[in-house]
Amino acid sequence: MSRYDVVIVGGGVVGSSVAYFLKVLAPAARVAVIERDSTYEFASTLRASGGARRQFSCPENIAMSNFSIPFIASADDALAVDGDPAHVEWRAGGYLLIVGPDAVDTLRANCDVQRAHGVTADWLDADALRARFPSMSVHGIAAGVHTPDDGWCDPNGLLQGLRRKARSLGVDYIEANVVAIDHHGDVARGVRVDSGTIVAADHVVNAAGAWSREIAAMVGMPLPIEPLRRFEHYFETPNVIESLPYVKDTARLAFRPEGRGYSGGLVDSDETRGFNFDVDHDYFERVVWPALAERFPAFEACRCRRTWSGLYEQNELDGNPVIDRWAGRMDNFYVVAGFSGHGMMHAPAVGRAIAELIVNGRFETLDLSRLGYRRIAEHAPYRERGIV
Repeated sequence: MSRYDVVIVGGGVVGSSVAYFLKVLAPAARVAVIERDSTYEFASTLRASGGARRQFSCPENIAMSNFSIPFIASADDALAVDGDPAHVEWRAGGYLLIVGPDAVDTLRANCDVQRAHGVTADWLDADALRARFPSMSVHGIAAGVHTPDDGWCDPNGLLQGLRRKARSLGVDYIEANVVAIDHHGDVARGVRVDSGTIVAADHVVNAAGAWSREIAAMVGMPLPIEPLRRFEHYFETPNVIESLPYVKDTARLAFRPEGRGYSGGLVDSDETRGFNFDVDHDYFERVVWPALAERFPAFEACRCRRTWSGLYEQNELDGNPVIDRWAGRMDNFYVVAGFSGHGMMHAPAVGRAIAELIVNGRFETLDLSRLGYRRIAEHAPYRERGIV
């Protein structure tokens, strides 16, 4: 086909979710996803940790998790094709966020907001943390919040499940590199790919992740989204540790059980922005291992078995995503990007939201208007106070 109702730039977990929900809401819609690399070698989804949590401060982020986590948990069946289930491998292992004395008030306030939105959130003081997780050193820790219904999945399983289901519903996946957005005045006409072909469309969606700023620039739309390199590590310890949830702290140490070992890392927020996939093989020993061993002494004997790099699509304004059309400037050009590390966990919710915006002209399931582009244009950040 040379013309579609909707063309989505970016076939990762977010773009594929948009495609899937478009076909759910409008089965007759002609939808194409343009993805430059069908192997997804450098896609953020395949390099993600797979975590999904409700521990946020912004009601929109909590609501997106409340929608997305049940979807992910049941995705094996929901995304089945011809009786063949997806392989998302959801594990409700829970999330634990821990803080020192200086962040207790913020954690308490966030916990109250989460509970007000139906989240099961257990408040644990230092004694309760020590009793529940005896391998943890609570030195310097004042409290934590445990959300037992949160967990993690296989990110590639979710991506492939959404992609395969979308294709079964009639979505075309086109392997090509977008080099320009064909537009005239205030209307996007389609996209031009590296072969020179123009793929015409009535609606264009920018779901290009860490590359979304470059795509937006093709129509003159400023986006404060930058690629931020981060490392993920798989490590093991010979010491016995009780069953742990996904653990996060204010220093951005984050890890979870994975098979015989653990998967996690510690994001350096000061990392130079850019498309850098080089691996610093000393980073674990230099940065991650000391933080692990300080909090869980059993990790003093751990060994890192593998390290890989990936990119966050970091929204430099406020860390929250942009989920909107370019209202008043190019109403048929949409952005769903800037998740700053939360793209996979919120992909089902934002896929539904953008599909509703295109098909029905408004958000219906969730009101995500505060995550719109207006705050970007007005430089009015809407910050997430949760531990990100």
